Amino acid sequence: MGLLRYTIVRLLQAIPVLIGVSIITFALANLAPGDPVRLMLAGAEVDEELVRQIEAQYGLDRPLHERYLTYMEGLVQGDLGYSIHRDRPVADLVAQRLGPTLLLVLSAYAFAVVTAIPLGILAAKRRNEAADHVSRIVALFGVSTPSFWIGIMLIIVFAIQLGWLPAAGLVYPWLGPEGYDWIDTWPELLYQTVRHLLLPTIALGTLQMATLMRVERTQMVDSLHAEHVKLARAYGVPERTILRKHAFRPAQLPIVTIVGLNLSTALGGAVLIEYVFDIPGLGRLFFEAIQGLDYQLIVGVTMIIATVFVIGVVITDISYAYIDPRVTYGERE
Repeated sequence: MGLLRYTIVRLLQAIPVLIGVSIITFALANLAPGDPVRLMLAGAEVDEELVRQIEAQYGLDRPLHERYLTYMEGLVQGDLGYSIHRDRPVADLVAQRLGPTLLLVLSAYAFAVVTAIPLGILAAKRRNEAADHVSRIVALFGVSTPSFWIGIMLIIVFAIQLGWLPAAGLVYPWLGPEGYDWIDTWPELLYQTVRHLLLPTIALGTLQMATLMRVERTQMVDSLHAEHVKLARAYGVPERTILRKHAFRPAQLPIVTIVGLNLSTALGGAVLIEYVFDIPGLGRLFFEAIQGLDYQLIVGVTMIIATVFVIGVVITDISYAYIDPRVTYGERE
């Protein structure tokens, strides 16, 4: 099975999953206690006739299954619905907030992978030595400490006490702050992006880094003690060549799996980190939609997150075939 056909098959298999997510999310959002129209009119004198008019305008007076079918009909055509609280199409709101969230999540993943793999290899080579013990302590701290707490501590130390980095906000590399001339100041723009992104990246990526580091360490220990590696040593193959050619590559399969499957965890963690660092991303938008019972917005954001997760899983499967030549697209030899 070729790569293109395999990718298409995997994406088609994801359709029932996305339909299931839409049904559950739509039902839970609409059956939750509370009235979005009355929440929207909070603070004003509630006119029952006005409430009924708004409900009819947005179809909230229709049975749940009719509203769901109408929503899915629009979704197939690329219409994510309309936010009743913000009076804007959901697609516009998502497009506006998706960039900061993806920038945060991808930078956190880059931080986790770049730090975890060399540290995991070092811990495996120095097994039961000081470096291994230190990596175990760092991993235990990263796994057991909430990301929002790490974020708050980073703000206190590096933003408030030392004043080295900003405590809130985000500067986008594709869009400078108001008043910036992108062409003339792109080095400054990139510098400011990194400064604003550094603390939330570390806060969100620490958990992923700790998990990947311990898995990398365990897999490298197994690889370095495999029979084919012992045979290579017996033939006098240099240790650096053994590490690079015979031990490193097989040890990366679990790393690829964890990176792909933990994407949803990172997106969920981004909600809290965006609040701690005042980043206007998709997570904050989702949280605000839940507070206001903005049904269309809740379902729209959920569908986008679910779709990103499914694409991540498909990319993970394709990466398997690239890393391990024994794995073909859909079959094992």
